[in-house]
Amino acid sequence: MNINPFIVSGKIPAELYCDRNQETANLLKFLQSQENVVLMSQRRMGKTKLVEHCSEANELDKQYILMYADILHTTSLREFIQLLGGVVFDSVARRSAKMMKLFTATVKSLRGSFGYDPILNTPTFDIRLGDITAPEYTLKEIFECIEKADRRCIIVIDEFQQVTKYSEKNVEALLRSHIQNVSNANFVFAGSQRRLMEEMFFSESRPFYMNARSIQLAPIPFSDYYQFASHHFKQAGKSIDEEAVKYVYDTFLGVTLYLQRMMKDAYNLTASGDSCDIAAIKQIINDYVLECEPRLREQLAFVTETQKELLYAVSEEPEPVNNLTSSSFIKHHRLKSSSAVQAAARKLLEYDLLTRNEGTYSIADPLMALWLHSKRF
Repeated sequence: MNINPFIVSGKIPAELYCDRNQETANLLKFLQSQENVVLMSQRRMGKTKLVEHCSEANELDKQYILMYADILHTTSLREFIQLLGGVVFDSVARRSAKMMKLFTATVKSLRGSFGYDPILNTPTFDIRLGDITAPEYTLKEIFECIEKADRRCIIVIDEFQQVTKYSEKNVEALLRSHIQNVSNANFVFAGSQRRLMEEMFFSESRPFYMNARSIQLAPIPFSDYYQFASHHFKQAGKSIDEEAVKYVYDTFLGVTLYLQRMMKDAYNLTASGDSCDIAAIKQIINDYVLECEPRLREQLAFVTETQKELLYAVSEEPEPVNNLTSSSFIKHHRLKSSSAVQAAARKLLEYDLLTRNEGTYSIADPLMALWLHSKRF
C-alpha cells in the first residue's frame, strides 16, 4: 500500500519523523530525569508532535501516563479546570476500576458530573462550567488524583501562556503551588507566544521562574528537510527539484506543518517516474491559499480597519519591521498616528496575528502573510 509519507495529522511513525534529533534527546533526558520542561516555538512548528515522537520512539506510554491539554481556547480558570478535569478522568480514572473509584472519591466537589453510559457500560464525566462552584478547591482535588495515579504522569499543557490572560488574579501562583507539590508527575509547558513564555519562566518576579528546563524549536534546517523530502519521493520512484523544496521552505519560513502539507500535495500530484518542479509547487501553494481563504477571512472578521492597515503594512515589508512607529514606516504605508499604530499593534499581538521576536515585528502566521500579500497586489 502506497502511503503518503508526509503526515500532517495524527501520530507520525518514527521512520517518517524528520530530524529533531537533538531536541528529542534533550526532551527525553529531561522527562526521564523527572524535570519540568518549557517548550517554545511559533505555532505549527511541531511542539506536540515532538512529545508524541518521544513517546512513540521510546515507548514512554508504557512507563508513564501521558496527558495532553490544549488550553488555547480557554479564557478562565474554570475553563482550565473543566478541560484538565476531563483529561485526567480519561487518562487516569478510566485505567481501571480502582482508579475510577479513587477519582470519584477524591473529586467530591463535582459528584453531580458523574454518570453512567448503559450502552457502553462505562462511567461518564460530564463536567459543565456551572458545576465548578469552588474552582480552587476543585483544582486541588484534580491534582490529588494526579498524585494518587498508579503510574507516574507526564502532563503536556499546550499554549500555556493562555493562563496569563485569565480574568482571575494569581492563576500562575495557584498553579505553581500545586505543581511544585506533586511528586507523581512532571509537566511540559508548551507555548507559541515566546515573549509571554519567557516572561513567565525567566522573570524573577514570576511564580514559574526557573521552574523548568528550556527547549526552543527552530525551523528544521533546509538541508535536512530537503534530504528527508527527496528521499521519500525517491522511495516512490518520483523526484522533486531542490529549487521547488527551497521555494516552499522560504515561502513558509520553515514552519513544519506547512512544509509537510505542501510536500504531501506535491507527492500526491506527482506520478511515478515524474518530477515536481517549482512551477508545480507554485500552483500547489496558490491552490492551498485559495482553500484556506474563508478561514483567513474569518480570522480578520473582528479586526478593526486600523489594525488591518497595520497588518497589510507589515505584510508588504520584505523583512521584519524594526520600528512600527517610525515616521518613515508610517508615512510610507500612509498609516495614522504613532499612537494609533501602537494601540493596533498591542491588539494584534494579543490576537496572535502579529508576533514580536528580538525587537522586530512580523505576521505571526506565514500563510496569513502570503494571503494578505496576494490581496494587496
